[in-house]
Amino acid sequence: MKRSSLRVAMALLAGLAGPALLPSAALAGELSPGANYLLRCAGCHGIEGHGAPESGIPPFPGLVDPFYRDAQGRTYLLHVPGVVSSSLSAQEIAAVLNYIAARWAKAPAGIARFDAAEVSQRMAEPVADVVAFRRGLVEKYRAAGVEVAPYPWP
Repeated sequence: MKRSSLRVAMALLAGLAGPALLPSAALAGELSPGANYLLRCAGCHGIEGHGAPESGIPPFPGLVDPFYRDAQGRTYLLHVPGVVSSSLSAQEIAAVLNYIAARWAKAPAGIARFDAAEVSQRMAEPVADVVAFRRGLVEKYRAAGVEVAPYPWP
């Protein structure tokens, strides 16, 4: 996308999302974590993070905590197809993941923040089958009595 087209799109998003998500710096090419969420995540997870469970897109509100609090869960988050294909830098991915935790975790204060080094390290870890990996995590969390978002993939 050309820079001028991006500026027009950002201006339109600013009108829809409000200044909290899209500061004026966004029009100069610096996107906030909220703006990156809108551009790269909201298409599937929705502006309010409700996802589309009927389509296999899990909701965020109150259901992300176990993934953020567990080392394997943190690795999983970095292998979600939308994260892998986001075209964001490690620093930008960290900022978006921190934005999601701050906005939708039940207890965000107790969640360790991602940084670029952790993002790069966990993205480099091989995950052969992200669906099977998530399925194993969900089994572990549910066995511990932890609520996890619905996920219909086989």
